[in-house]
Amino acid sequence: MAKLLHRIEIESGANPDAAVIWLHGLGADGNDFAVMVPELQLLGCPPARFIFPHAPNMPVTLNGGYVMPAWYDILGASSPDEDEAGIRRSAESIEALIAHEVSRGIAPGRIVLAGFSQGCAMVLHTGLRHPARLAGIVALSGYLPLATSLPGERSAANLDVPIFQAHGSADPVIALARADASRQLLEALGYEVQWHSYPMPHSVHPQEVRDIVGFLQLVLPPRQA
Repeated sequence: MAKLLHRIEIESGANPDAAVIWLHGLGADGNDFAVMVPELQLLGCPPARFIFPHAPNMPVTLNGGYVMPAWYDILGASSPDEDEAGIRRSAESIEALIAHEVSRGIAPGRIVLAGFSQGCAMVLHTGLRHPARLAGIVALSGYLPLATSLPGERSAANLDVPIFQAHGSADPVIALARADASRQLLEALGYEVQWHSYPMPHSVHPQEVRDIVGFLQLVLPPRQA
């Protein structure tokens, strides 16, 4: 099992009954979305532990080899080649975080994977392959990586996992068409995707935050007594 990543943890209440593992984008760190927790008015949700891991530093080819936090290397803006080794290495790190939450008493079915941009790519890659049913996947402003390998590697346990996918209509970093192609591929494989588009660039929209809250309320309901 991979070593646990350095991370920020925020609990919305005592004795958390659920967990949200939230991955940042290229060049950022866990602080990028940790500041959003107070904005998430999770009325009706049980206390949850939000985990914001920091990606390791690595040289990124697209940025001239500059070393920055990244979940995997990006070879070029239009390159069809993907850093498969890097993606799979980061997936192991995410799996270690899931296992850590399970060891702390959070069932897989009470764990949501969320991610933005590169983080979005990682939660789609990892969540759809995870062997136990997860509560849901929040895929923001990203795409499905290593798409051709998914049909042979996907987990039967997560064939019906709820997926919230959102993208900006004016995203200059990852084109809306690329995200929509990922959605179409997922739907062709039988996944049910809640698709949302917002009038924004490569960022987060206030309505998007409200819609994420609604999704979390749906997939993390209070436990029945």
